[in-house]
Amino acid sequence: MTTIDQMLEAARAQLDRIYAFQLPEAVARGAIIVDIRPQAQRAIEGTLPGAIAIERNVLEWRCDPSSSARIALAVDHDVEWIVMCSEGYTSSLAAAALQQLGIHRATDLVGGYKAIRAAGLLGVAASARHFSRDAEAVAAH
Repeated sequence: MTTIDQMLEAARAQLDRIYAFQLPEAVARGAIIVDIRPQAQRAIEGTLPGAIAIERNVLEWRCDPSSSARIALAVDHDVEWIVMCSEGYTSSLAAAALQQLGIHRATDLVGGYKAIRAAGLLGVAASARHFSRDAEAVAAH
């Protein structure tokens, strides 16, 4: 039997996690920020300009390039997805799941949306490369 703390530790052990201050550079090199928070939570906490919203329950289907439900940005297994949740817990598990699909550059954001907001970087990530779109609008199929 595994505890959630052990599961989280194992997930994070395979990730090269990104800190808020590293986000603008990551986006500039082509990384894609994926906000997995539910719509209701994004409405309360706020959104990150430039991030695409893909809720956690469909993340693997949208990011897996072999999926018939993938988004247009899921071109191959080399895409650098940076998964973001509210505080950086669920995103670790989600990024590890993407890595299990062979999406080897998937990672997550330490501290999540709250870390970006606390660092005053809400507009910085978007200015590096603006690709704000609704995930469903860019669906490949």
